[in-house]
Amino acid sequence: MRRVALITGGARGIGRAIVEDLSRDYLVAFTWLSSKPDVTLALGENLSIRSDLTEPGQATAVIDQVISRFGRLDVIVNNAGLVKSTPKETFQHDDHRAILDLNLLTPAALLAAALPHLKRGASIVSISSMNAVLPPRDAVTYGASKAALNLWTRAMAKELGPEGIRVNAVAPGAINIPEAPRPDDLTALFVEQTALGRAGKPEDIARAVRFLASDQADFITGEVLNVTGGYRL
Repeated sequence: MRRVALITGGARGIGRAIVEDLSRDYLVAFTWLSSKPDVTLALGENLSIRSDLTEPGQATAVIDQVISRFGRLDVIVNNAGLVKSTPKETFQHDDHRAILDLNLLTPAALLAAALPHLKRGASIVSISSMNAVLPPRDAVTYGASKAALNLWTRAMAKELGPEGIRVNAVAPGAINIPEAPRPDDLTALFVEQTALGRAGKPEDIARAVRFLASDQADFITGEVLNVTGGYRL
């Protein structure tokens, strides 16, 4: 029986690459909110779910749709995230809250809703960031949310290990997103500081997610895998 994966924020960028990669041999559900997926993602057996996962009850509603459609859930990829400037000179409560709600609290809500359906061998993979350890200027709450996600990853790995459920994260480096490319000068600056001499691609992250979700990684849990090309070594 084919395994089932849920990817949040799967309509564009890294999320889209993960959906396309896993769709080769998984049954895939993915969520989106403002970035409507194009027709190619919704073809075949993929389940497209429009949802604001920060709203109360939406995590449970999404899990219920996945179970109703596929009857099981084996992999959750917490990709949906919010990057937003939070300069120290001002404090906009709603901005800080929105970052924490999506980047940290949503993975916890999804896990709570999914736990009754997760069996031994299930896997959770969250998309973290190098900014969890390299604080971003004027976006410290984003970095803090990813640092907290890393701690949550280790904590859940410890708690769920006896049940045979693995929890890991992938921390991307500078990834060029086709839908929102960086300016050439900024890309060049990142490349200059990257050992492999190139910017990352969404597919680089998708392959790392595939590995951590697979049985090939069945003795790996509580880890944050840096996929940065050797950024700032």
